[in-house]
Amino acid sequence: MSQSFINADNIVKKYRIARDDIYALNDVTVEVREGELTILRGRSGSGKTTLLNQLCLLDRPDTGEVLYEGANMIDVSDKTRDDFRRKNIGIVFQSVALIPHMTALENVDFALKIAGFKYSERKARAIECLSMVGLSKRASHMPAEMSGGEQQRVAIARAMAHKPKVLYADEPTAELDSTTGLQVVKVFLDLVEEEKITVVMTTHDPELMEMGHMIYTLTDGVITDEHRNRGNDRV
Repeated sequence: MSQSFINADNIVKKYRIARDDIYALNDVTVEVREGELTILRGRSGSGKTTLLNQLCLLDRPDTGEVLYEGANMIDVSDKTRDDFRRKNIGIVFQSVALIPHMTALENVDFALKIAGFKYSERKARAIECLSMVGLSKRASHMPAEMSGGEQQRVAIARAMAHKPKVLYADEPTAELDSTTGLQVVKVFLDLVEEEKITVVMTTHDPELMEMGHMIYTLTDGVITDEHRNRGNDRV
């Protein structure tokens, strides 16, 4: 059975505009199980990216808790959060943000360098990660020489190169056509199965819902639906 890995409990995030409090998240509770693909679904402005930022420790809620394996990551110092994120978390943004003058291999290698991997280990790991996303033959290509889907897969390889426990992806298929988007999500599922990486992804695409193990739907900062896909259930 998959175990609870990350818990966001009663998360509130609000912004003051003029004299009004605008709630980006209002008493949101979600559970992310280890070794699963969890999808946060909703339209633009629904709060899914704000929730993702709480889960991946890029932001702090006004109230509520974010726990990793039972450890509260809200009340710890910024340095502790940064160190934890550097070692345990990978992030893929909607904009792939690859370094344009570096090849695919060099982009992944650079991420490993920042993560503190030894020089002797980096090339082999970078090649391994590109192979995992089906791009070993494109290792020497620059981002401009690759399609949007290929660039996104390089971004995924870069994000998981340091062997994080959890990979977060914010609208990774938003700029892709439906076929390429499905291929990218298939990469995430392969990482879940083969690398045992937990993946949390935001999307507004209803076609991708059935590919996740657990789906949370957000509307105006509130969870309005949650369901588990029994076809993907690891229980």
